[in-house]
Amino acid sequence: MRRLLTRLPIDPYLLGLLATVGAAFLFPARDRGAEVADVVTYAAIVLLFFLYGARLSPTNVVQGISHWRLQGFVLLLSFVLFPVLGLILTLALRNVVDGTLLMGLMFVCVLPSTVQSSIAFTSIARGNVAAALCSASVSNLLGVVLTPLLVGLLMNAHGAALSLDSLKDIALQLVAPFAAGQLLRPWINSWLSRHRGILGYVDRGSILLVVYGAFSHGVVSGVWQQVGLEDLGVIILLDSLLLAIVLSASAYLSRRFGFEKEDEIAIVFCGSKKSMASGIPMANILFQGMPVGLIVLPLMLFHQLQLFACAAIARRYASRRPTEETPVAPAQASLRA
Repeated sequence: MRRLLTRLPIDPYLLGLLATVGAAFLFPARDRGAEVADVVTYAAIVLLFFLYGARLSPTNVVQGISHWRLQGFVLLLSFVLFPVLGLILTLALRNVVDGTLLMGLMFVCVLPSTVQSSIAFTSIARGNVAAALCSASVSNLLGVVLTPLLVGLLMNAHGAALSLDSLKDIALQLVAPFAAGQLLRPWINSWLSRHRGILGYVDRGSILLVVYGAFSHGVVSGVWQQVGLEDLGVIILLDSLLLAIVLSASAYLSRRFGFEKEDEIAIVFCGSKKSMASGIPMANILFQGMPVGLIVLPLMLFHQLQLFACAAIARRYASRRPTEETPVAPAQASLRA
């Protein structure tokens, strides 16, 4: 079965997400089961962010953060360009598309970048891996603060507001375990390095639990009856449009501002991606009492679109001729070694 999955022209994790959504529709958690699922999901999120903190090397952060122009450029793409585009689209379509789905689209635009896939694609494309690691990590750290603030600033018109309880929940569920992971890293890093495969399953399993909980709540409350195929098609088109605009803008502007090819690659992959791993846990906190399953649907669709698009772009970058390359930075060379 494992060999069969690896041969399919589709990400196996996408199959897992689809299977989880199907399980939520067929066997939604109700009553006591829903309470247990909420506790398990909360614990999974805490574990997920603890592992993020434990695996982030302070040395790599120092190496990458020294490239301040690149880091600032990626942050502008993630937390300025994306929100502006999202605001334009949601305001233009507020009388055409379901309001909850538009809220989800706007939520996509205020999220931080991904970590694992941004680094992986940068490495495949022979880009500046050290800068990508730092940029994606800093984006996620700042996202814990900036995403809730942007939700409160830009999404009040859609019925979402930032509250002190939300900030407290984020601090307890996301920031505290991440900080604990950083503090304990010197003692547990060697063990984590020896069990990277197991930790990968923990990462993905945690997200599957969160997805199950979000969609299960949607089934029980009946919100899915509000989604039509037309709305779903429009959201896919809008996700695709957002991704295409930011991918094009990140590549074009990085060249215009004189970044080297390796830096351009890091900018393209870090600046155009949005984190489902951070986004779904945040949605559970920020949108309590609302149809979270519907709100995160645009994010799930965007996540898969970005994987397919970036995989193709990474292969194209990787196939460039040696004469197109620029010298590899010392920090990047040490990482590759």
